Amino acid sequence: MARKAKPKSSTRKRGKGKAASRRPARSLLRRAVHNLARAFLGVVAVVIFVIALHGFLRPWPGLYMTREHLRLDEIQRQWVPMDKIAPVMARSVVAAEDANFCLHWGVDMTALREAISEGGNRGGSTLTQQVVKNVYLWHGRTYTRKALEALLTPLVELFWSKRRILEVYMNVAEFDEGVFGVEAAAQHYFGVSAEALSDQQAARLASVLPSPKSRSASKPTEYLQRRSAAIRDGAATIDRDGRAACFQS
Repeated sequence: MARKAKPKSSTRKRGKGKAASRRPARSLLRRAVHNLARAFLGVVAVVIFVIALHGFLRPWPGLYMTREHLRLDEIQRQWVPMDKIAPVMARSVVAAEDANFCLHWGVDMTALREAISEGGNRGGSTLTQQVVKNVYLWHGRTYTRKALEALLTPLVELFWSKRRILEVYMNVAEFDEGVFGVEAAAQHYFGVSAEALSDQQAARLASVLPSPKSRSASKPTEYLQRRSAAIRDGAATIDRDGRAACFQS
C-alpha cells in the first residue's frame, strides 16, 4: 500500500511570503533614496550654475532689497561697474568692513576669533559672506541662514574674482533707508557720482555700513567723524601695504 506523502510545512511557506513582501518595500525605499539623491544633486548643480553665472552677469536684487522695495514702494538704486567707482571707495569699504579681504578665502578666522572673544559685540562676517547674505539669503541671525552662508561662501570665492565680489557688494549694500549701492548713495548724500567721490566722502559712506538706517554720511556724529577718519587712514594703509592688490586694476 502506497504511503501517504506528508504535507509540506506551512511555516516555510509563510517565511518565504514574508521575505517576498519585504523585497518590494526595500526596493521602494532604495528608489526613494535614489530619487532624493538625484534631486539633491540637481539642486546643487543649479546653485553652482547660478553662482558661476553671476560671476559675469548682474545678480538679482536679493530678498532684503525686494522686501524693502515692497515696504517703501520705491527705493534708490543704480548699478555701476567697478571702473565707474572711485578706487578710494573700494579701499574704504575694505578698510571698514574686511581689512584682510585679499588674504582670506571667504572666512577671516582672525576676525571671527576676535568677534567670539568679544562676546558677539562686533561682527566677524567678511565681504564675501555679506554678499552671499544680501544676494542669495535673508537677513537675521538664524542657524539655518548661517549654515547656508557657510556652504555658499566658498562657491562664490571659487567662481568670482575678488574684484567681482567687491563690485557686487558695493552695488547691493544699503547706505540709508531705501538707498542701495554706492552710486545711489553718492548722489543721495553728496550730489556726485560714485566715480567722483573724494577720500573723505568715500570714508563717510563706508562709515555708515554697519548701521545705515541710524547713521548719516552727510550729517555725521562725533563718533562717525572719528570712524571715518580711521577708515580714511585704513584705506591709505591697505593701498600702501598691498592688501588692495586683489581688486585694484
